[in-house]
Amino acid sequence: MEQLRDLFINPQIQVLDELSPTAVLASLGVAAFCGFIIFLVYRFFNRGVLYSENFNLLILMVSVVTAFIIITIGTNLVLTLGMVGALSIVRFRAAVKDPLDVGFLFWSVGAGLTAGARLYTIALIGTAFLAVLYIAFTLVRFDKRAFLMIVRYSNATEAAVATELGKIRYKLKNKTVNAEFTEITAEVKVRKNDTSFVDAFRQVENVHDVVLVEYTGDYA
Repeated sequence: MEQLRDLFINPQIQVLDELSPTAVLASLGVAAFCGFIIFLVYRFFNRGVLYSENFNLLILMVSVVTAFIIITIGTNLVLTLGMVGALSIVRFRAAVKDPLDVGFLFWSVGAGLTAGARLYTIALIGTAFLAVLYIAFTLVRFDKRAFLMIVRYSNATEAAVATELGKIRYKLKNKTVNAEFTEITAEVKVRKNDTSFVDAFRQVENVHDVVLVEYTGDYA
């Protein structure tokens, strides 16, 4: 308690570490560079259904904002305690729809934390490693993509459609039947954009519609 009281009474020991403007600019510069790398990775290798430019800019901003928060925490204890109290009452109500977006946010925060702590080598190596890892897994997944196939046909054609389904690998997601028509939704894997199997369904008599929609694990 005495040491904590002295920190508030004696202003000379409140400053934990003096930073020159050059050091501050270096930390913010590294954070911005790492954030820009994350920005490019998200821009060109995003796996979500919709690309959000605003969210991508947020990723870049979070990296820089986190960096100068860490710079402040590392230089002044009083400001640190005040900032912790201020941040504790902040509430973020914007929902993150894609789980991968959460990973990009944590990646941006991690880059800002290490850059703000002046661990530049860790920030750069960590950002580069994650970028290469994510791009590698994304390119591998590009070879085989998941789609939802929606087939609408007359009930009398059930046997013919079942025969065509037996020729491909699929997972049945939904089936709707009424007095005249049947509609099924199946998850299928497509390699190198080869959708020739759709033509086989189209040639079946009394098949009215065949639709392919890329499937990312969320119907919304």
